[in-house]
Amino acid sequence: MRGLTLENIAKCTGGIYVGDEALKTKEITGVEKDSRLIEEGFLYLPFVGARVDGHDFIDQVFEKGALATLSEKDLEQCKGPYIKVESVGQALKDLAEFYRNSLDCKIIGITGSVGKTSTKEIIASVLNEKFRVLKTEGNYNNEIGMPLTILKIRENHEIAVIEMGISDFEEMHRLAKVARPDVCVITNIGTCHLENLGDRDGVFRAKTEMFDYAKEDCFVVLNGDDDKLRNVQEVHGNKPVFFGIETDQDVKALEYSANGILGTNVKIQYYDQTFETTIPIPGFHMIYNAMAALCIGVHFGMNLEEIDAGIRKLRAISGRNNIFENKGRIVIDDCYNANPMSMEASLKVLANADGRTVAILGDMFELGTEEEALHYHVGRVAARENIDLVICIGTLSKKTAEGAKTGSGEVLYFETKEAFEKQMQDLLKDGDTVLVKASNGMKFSTIVATLKE
Repeated sequence: MRGLTLENIAKCTGGIYVGDEALKTKEITGVEKDSRLIEEGFLYLPFVGARVDGHDFIDQVFEKGALATLSEKDLEQCKGPYIKVESVGQALKDLAEFYRNSLDCKIIGITGSVGKTSTKEIIASVLNEKFRVLKTEGNYNNEIGMPLTILKIRENHEIAVIEMGISDFEEMHRLAKVARPDVCVITNIGTCHLENLGDRDGVFRAKTEMFDYAKEDCFVVLNGDDDKLRNVQEVHGNKPVFFGIETDQDVKALEYSANGILGTNVKIQYYDQTFETTIPIPGFHMIYNAMAALCIGVHFGMNLEEIDAGIRKLRAISGRNNIFENKGRIVIDDCYNANPMSMEASLKVLANADGRTVAILGDMFELGTEEEALHYHVGRVAARENIDLVICIGTLSKKTAEGAKTGSGEVLYFETKEAFEKQMQDLLKDGDTVLVKASNGMKFSTIVATLKE
């Protein structure tokens, strides 16, 4: 990794190098926090967790070929060189920032209350038609995962598509200081993480902290249908590009039609050009993601044929609007996370399905003082969309059930996931289309796993 010698790592992290002086000029080949994934020449990051102390595995990582390790402790008889730091977490951010400043790779930072991952996926799918692209994998969008993603960029990568998730003020500052994005994309400002951010104005302030560390010539793409985002006039003197469906924006959807759960056909106007494509993942909200990807593709010099091909090649990932069929049922696996906006979007997708529709909904976390009202609202949405069977699971979801009972569909409530799982097979029928969605902490992935059996 260019420039990441042990000597430079010690300098940029404010650490103290301990070990063979002859190794100080050697460059590491990778960075990893999981001792099981260490390879020859790697730097190991021994995080201290609630149950496991990464320092306990330092001897093992040297046996696997690690070049060095960070450490928050003085190590006796260490099997290789180490760099003593006050905080492994802060050292990781310092290291990633130092490395990022040496890179020629363009970085696209993506944030928003809903749709970060699906927008990241469609932008990466488009850019892959022309460029060598790195993208955020899994849930690596926080203060550990995002710097680790930056440290996976190699000299052959031309563009990195980086997801940036936050839950509190100043967190985005810390992420953006590392990433220094060349392009900023914000999908929307919604009702999530209200426990810390208070209200949508707080969410807006926290998300737009990204701009403070964006490059001076940054390209900014924003959802113009969002009443908060469309008030952004400029970033570092650059006018944002706005996309929208419900309002007249620089980039707008002229026509669209749903193909059930198979996707959406859409005609988009990009300034004075028109563009038609098919998004192979269902949901009205995917049109916003496609418009953002169109903006990014044009910015990087792609033609409309390349952009169209990239959109059509998009594939869902597990837990994120991933659709599969088993035993005569169609399952919409969207159980990775949830907030009121994403719940509403997923219920609209479900409502387009043929046959009986079933929503298995769980608690949404970090909604602050409005949590009961927001769960009730989700239930009302399910009622409005005429979902045939709404199954609500969890303490907060009792309010979802109350809201769902305002419609004509059947509503069932279970206090625990385990109570529901005992009856699940009796409640579901062949030919059902089933949505599974809740905050990740509800661990609804076990429900999805059962539906795959």
